[in-house]
Amino acid sequence: MNVAGIEVSASRLALPVIAMMAVVAASNVLVQYPVQQFGLAEVLTWGAFTYPLAFLVNDLTNRRFGPAVARQVVYFGFALAVVLSIALATPRIALASGTAFLVGQLLDIGVFNRLRRLSWWQAPLAGSLIGSALDTAIFFSLAFAGDADMSFPVTYASTGITVPLWVGLAFFDFLVKVGCALLALVPYGALMGWLKPWAGAQGAGIPAR
Repeated sequence: MNVAGIEVSASRLALPVIAMMAVVAASNVLVQYPVQQFGLAEVLTWGAFTYPLAFLVNDLTNRRFGPAVARQVVYFGFALAVVLSIALATPRIALASGTAFLVGQLLDIGVFNRLRRLSWWQAPLAGSLIGSALDTAIFFSLAFAGDADMSFPVTYASTGITVPLWVGLAFFDFLVKVGCALLALVPYGALMGWLKPWAGAQGAGIPAR
């Protein structure tokens, strides 16, 4: 397979595509289940803990093969995940997830590639945070705005602020993603020495770092 002048075998892309598909499909199911423990049912869903892994997969693919190949992985993972999500979740959630996924992941690729020459942690962290912010806003508004079950008012005692349930879920979902983006620097940093940009990507102008 030739992508923007980079020759990559389909077998090399199989692992990131499958990983991306699994993360998104699992998140689309888990976002329907609030975290019941510790009184978090009105602020968090289990999907908040799985979805950030998509940014780790995306950044590692971008580092290894460059942005053009990373975009192809996003497109393949998106298509396969949407099909699975329609079966595992609802069509509305699948559509919202697909839209948010594409926008957020493509933004992550662009930010990562622009900053990849800086300190090793800056590109993945900035890309994940910016991509997550837009992804969260798009997903929760498309998936739950106007849904009576997700729009009843919730007041947070510590602040006195009252918002629709889905708005509160979106806010705390993003906070979890911020934490996960910081934690993801650990496996990213550990894999940097092993998962170096390969010769084909360097020949296409991707820096060896």
